[in-house]
Amino acid sequence: MKIVVGDRNLFPHRELFESRLPDGASVSWHPVFGEQAVIADLPDADVYAGGKFTAAMAAAAGRLRLIHVAGAGYDNVSLSDVSSTTQVANTFHHEGSIAEYIVATAILLRRGFLTQDAALRQGIWATSVYDDTIDQPRTLRDARIGFVGFGHIGAQSWSVLRALGATGCAVTGSGSVDADEHGLAWVGDTGALARLLDESDVVVVSAPLNERTRGMIGRDELTRIGSAGVLINVGRGPLIDEHALYQALSDNVIAAAAVDVWYDYPSPDGVGRPSELPFSELPNLVMTPHSSGVTRDTFVGRVGDITDNITRLADGEKLLRVVYPRG
Repeated sequence: MKIVVGDRNLFPHRELFESRLPDGASVSWHPVFGEQAVIADLPDADVYAGGKFTAAMAAAAGRLRLIHVAGAGYDNVSLSDVSSTTQVANTFHHEGSIAEYIVATAILLRRGFLTQDAALRQGIWATSVYDDTIDQPRTLRDARIGFVGFGHIGAQSWSVLRALGATGCAVTGSGSVDADEHGLAWVGDTGALARLLDESDVVVVSAPLNERTRGMIGRDELTRIGSAGVLINVGRGPLIDEHALYQALSDNVIAAAAVDVWYDYPSPDGVGRPSELPFSELPNLVMTPHSSGVTRDTFVGRVGDITDNITRLADGEKLLRVVYPRG
C-alpha cells in the first residue's frame, strides 16, 4: 500500500504516523504542497492524506481508494472529480484548541485589553481608573454567547464559556440540536439568525461553508450585533461578507472582532495578504493566520484517526467519518 501525504502539518509527526501503519505500507512525504509534484506521485498511490485535492490530481490518481483530509473541512476537495470508487474521510480534534482561541479572544476583546495594550505602548493608561469617559468593562458572566453553527467547535467552546457564567443560544442548518442537553437558552434554524444577533453580546461563527451559508452575515446582520458586540469567526471567511465586515469594524458598527479565517490565502511560502481590504489598519481586530486549531494536540489526534482509517482500509473494514460517497 502506497500513501502520499501532502499536508505539512502532519510532517512533524512523521515518526508517529509511520509507526501506526499496517505492515508493508510505504509513505511518500510532501512537506510543502506542490500540485505537480504530488500529481507525479499519485498514479500508483492507494491513499492520499491532505487538505487539497484538485481535478488534475483526481485525473492522475487512477487507483486511489482513500482521500483522507487532515482536518474537518473538505471544501478544497473537488468531489465532483473524485471517482465513485474512492472514499473521502475527514477528522477533527481541533475543537479543544479552537475553544481556547474563542475564549481567549472573547475575553481580550470584551474587556478592552487590545485597546489598552496599544494605548499603554504610547504611555496612556486607558482605563476608567484614570479616564472618566471609559466605562468599566464587563466579564463574560451573564453575557449571551450566540453560536452560528454548533458542531464540535461550538459544543467544546460552550462547555468552557458556560463554566464562566455565560448564557448561550445557537442557530444551525437544521435547528435540531437539543438545547436542554447542552444547557442553551434556545436553538433554532437559520431563520432565527436575526434573533440570535439581536440578543448576543459575543457571536461565534463556526458554520460550514456552502451555497446556503456563503455571505450569510452581511451589513444588516452586523448592524444587529450592535456597537458593544464582539464577533469571532473560526468557520470560513466567506461566511461573512468581506466588505461589510471591514466597514462595520471601521465605523464601529460592532465593537471588535477576532478573525482566524480569511478571504485570500498565501502561496506555500506563507506570504500573502488575507484580504484586498486594509484589515491590518483596524485597531479593533485580532488577526490570526488560520491558526486557532493548529496545535500539537490537534495533529497528534488527527494522525491517530488517519492511520486508523488506513489500517481499516488495508483490513477491508468499514472506514470512519466518510463524507463521500454519502450513504
